[in-house]
Amino acid sequence: MPPRTRDRVLDLVFLLGVLFKGIDGLVELIAGVVLLILTPSQLLDLAHALTAGELAQDPHDILANLVLHGIQHLDSATATFVALYLLLHGVVKLAIVAALLLGTRRIYPWAIGALLAFLVFQVYELIVHPTITVVLLTLFDALIIVLTWREWRNDRTFRETMRSTLDWVLRRPAA
Repeated sequence: MPPRTRDRVLDLVFLLGVLFKGIDGLVELIAGVVLLILTPSQLLDLAHALTAGELAQDPHDILANLVLHGIQHLDSATATFVALYLLLHGVVKLAIVAALLLGTRRIYPWAIGALLAFLVFQVYELIVHPTITVVLLTLFDALIIVLTWREWRNDRTFRETMRSTLDWVLRRPAA
């Protein structure tokens, strides 16, 4: 792949990663609020209602069984910790995405620092409770950190990267 094309692909991966982080942050925020509002028994009732149809069709459905298993072992203290973690993580991710969209380069070091802090916690989780999901999220976060550093080093705002990448994807000449 020629260097220019490689750079464009990395720009596109960065943009899609930021989009994913924004969506993920919103989902985490909603999940955190739900965990604070509902009791563990209410969550279990909700999980049973949401998975009943799928489990009726396939009693061995992995996702449905993982959801039920996870919620069955949830107590109030754990639910509160997870809710606060999700709320903090969601707010930080949404703040980073919003700041990037506003066009300031000053957010890059803060974004890298926040993502590194979460990455350290994820590595701890990998050591204590290794799961493939945490491995994948950790690798994705590491990639986003590297790409964010690359954007900061290239002295571009998110908007500039987005504009030039969209021009490239749509095959229009860059301005």
